Amino acid sequence: MDGLQTPILYLNKTSPYGSEEFTASCSAPEEKGSLIFRFFQKLRNGTIRKIKQPAPTGNSAETTLVLRVIGDSHLYCDYEVNLVSGVRLSNSSDEIPVIVRELYISPIMNVLPSLEVYEGEVIEVVCKVVNPPKNVEVFLTRDRRILKQAPVSLIHRFTAKEGDSGELVCKAEWGNVHKETYKTIKVKELFSKPQLTVEPVDIFEGDHFQLTCSVSIYVPEKISNESIKFSIYKHHKEIISSDTYKAVAQPSENGNYTCKAHATSLTHIKESQKVVVKAKVPVSKPMLSVVGGTLVLGKHFQLLCHSDNGTLPITYTLLFPESQNTVAVVNNPGERAIFNSSAIYKTLVLNNFLCHAKNSQGRPPEVGLGQQLLRSHIIEPVSKPVLTTLPGAGDISEGQDVTLLCSVQRGSPPVSYTWYHTETKGALASQTSNNLEGSHSIGDVRAEQRGGYYCVSSNPANETKQSLTVTITVNMAGWKKGLVAVMIVCILLILALILIVVFKRRLLLFKRRRTGELSVKSASTKAERLSLTQAEANDAANVTPGMIGKSVWSEHASGSESEDQSSVTAPEKQQEPRYTEVQPIQADPNRAPVKKGTETVYSEVRKSKQGAPEQADGTSLSQQQFGDPALCRSSQGSLEYAELNHDTHHSHSEDQGNHGDHHTVQEDYIDEIDDNVQIPIPDHGEGNPDPTPDC
Repeated sequence: MDGLQTPILYLNKTSPYGSEEFTASCSAPEEKGSLIFRFFQKLRNGTIRKIKQPAPTGNSAETTLVLRVIGDSHLYCDYEVNLVSGVRLSNSSDEIPVIVRELYISPIMNVLPSLEVYEGEVIEVVCKVVNPPKNVEVFLTRDRRILKQAPVSLIHRFTAKEGDSGELVCKAEWGNVHKETYKTIKVKELFSKPQLTVEPVDIFEGDHFQLTCSVSIYVPEKISNESIKFSIYKHHKEIISSDTYKAVAQPSENGNYTCKAHATSLTHIKESQKVVVKAKVPVSKPMLSVVGGTLVLGKHFQLLCHSDNGTLPITYTLLFPESQNTVAVVNNPGERAIFNSSAIYKTLVLNNFLCHAKNSQGRPPEVGLGQQLLRSHIIEPVSKPVLTTLPGAGDISEGQDVTLLCSVQRGSPPVSYTWYHTETKGALASQTSNNLEGSHSIGDVRAEQRGGYYCVSSNPANETKQSLTVTITVNMAGWKKGLVAVMIVCILLILALILIVVFKRRLLLFKRRRTGELSVKSASTKAERLSLTQAEANDAANVTPGMIGKSVWSEHASGSESEDQSSVTAPEKQQEPRYTEVQPIQADPNRAPVKKGTETVYSEVRKSKQGAPEQADGTSLSQQQFGDPALCRSSQGSLEYAELNHDTHHSHSEDQGNHGDHHTVQEDYIDEIDDNVQIPIPDHGEGNPDPTPDC
């Protein structure tokens, strides 16, 4: 390549041995920078192969080369440089011929007496190099372990043992060149390696066990059992010179045991494999317990079956009559046999649980009883509470003290009781008790505290139960009842008094009406008028309060009174009363006796306030009631009152037996008539009364 210096190749050897190391260098002194040098070998057949490419070190490179192809070849080198324009390659250096010579250092190995020998025989191995160069070393190895090392040649002797069978290697080294030769030997055993056995296989403390050491004879013609001696060792210390050892298993007998077999005809001893004797600890009686220590009736729970002693592995089996048996195996320390169980509702059911523990096939299992579970903390949920009241819900009065009792039939203490009122937000009170009953008192109960009450109970089982609602009725206080009774009695008395007053007043008004009606009766004949008057008087005496209430006179009494007031407030010229004498007929002998003589009844006739003729209520009503057209009217239609003269006759017996002031019924009514009874009549002018009516 133009512009780059041709490299220069230098070799410190041109006739090396095969696989011998020699030094080669390639340089371009005039070039600058880091150059990458490459070394090539050109074989006789024209094949070119790159031997080595050392790391860049500048404008020269020196390295070691190893040629393994025997014969003539040529070596040359070149380099390349990295420029901005790219990688540029130099021309090749001059080729230097090289002759690679073969190195004859392959060793020779002989094994005497033969490659197959019996144990106990002596084996001799010779390893050497013929016509070696200077500084040649030979090695004898087996399984990569050097048995012997020497310059140029060596001899190794050893007594053959059962473990010496295998491949022997004779190796010659010269510098970095090495050659190897292989031989395989086989050592035959006269008897086997001793076997140490123990019986039984599972040894438990307290059991008898036996160790036995034995061998197998392979070449009976050279050795017999009688010529072999046995010894048993514990921790590499001989405990007995025999092929058997018997003992009782206990912790002191635990350990590592071996046995050795020594043939008298041989100089070596064979040793058995190590046997570990460790007596197992029998599993102890298992204990059943509740995981967590607390069992809540009615909820799922877990059971733990555990034995304090026992060599692992231990197989635990949980038995329960109402479910399938469950098995758990504990293999490692720290593991636990935990079983899931369905809910139970009675404590006595725990007695039905059983736990079997076993760590030996030849031993019966140990049994744990469910009675152990009774020592656990067993919580029974509370039953549905019942709320009662003292006194009863219907016997509560205002001002009383009421006690709310919340009770449960069953449940593990402590039990929490909470009372509620349906009309009140939040709880009324809460109480925690170790008893199956709690109470809350309400003092001086009021009417607004009536309504529904209920209670809620719970315990550590965390199940809340609510009672039925009890409705409380708050009755009126006793003193209030008495007060109401007194008020009712007073009201009844007042009503009775009012009725009596009304009755008397109605009776009085009725008498007045009857008297007024008699005063305006038709004057057809004296006998008829007197009979009519007496009949009406008797009817009035026998009238009832109901009849009085229906009297027409009483309905118009207020009208008469108002007329009186009108006559007072608007005074006019006083009208002159007019009188008429009425002669009654002979008294009815069936009636009560009356006083002899004639009594005059006067009625005052007045004008109305306006001077217009008005018809008196009494007159019109008398006409409506009796239908009597015999009322006396003047020519102008005004009414006049007649003077009634009554002839009363007393019987002789009445005159003799009764000298007091006795009156007839008619007289009684007449005596009670007010001073004035107003009947409006037409006004014909002052001082000119109407003529006497034509009756």
